[in-house]
Amino acid sequence: MTEQAKATQMIDDNRVRVTRFDFAPGAETGWHRHAMDYVITAVTDCHMRLELPDGTTNEVTVPAGTSYRRDEGVEHNVINASDQPMSFVEVELK
Repeated sequence: MTEQAKATQMIDDNRVRVTRFDFAPGAETGWHRHAMDYVITAVTDCHMRLELPDGTTNEVTVPAGTSYRRDEGVEHNVINASDQPMSFVEVELK
């Protein structure tokens, strides 16, 4: 069984849900579908392998301190593809 990323909820109110995700090397989120638009901000350099529902994988690097946003409906499994721990903060927009 693959190690799961640690999710720490920081805020959950009527406007946003903020969660920090910490990954050991090789750890993953597990398959999930985003029910809300969201923004990710990398705390560390994040070398991610994204497994997609069609069976493909993408490898991306999000440098520490940078952000990206996605619309609701994204479905994937996020894996730390490096040999270093990685962390990011996710802000879901309610």
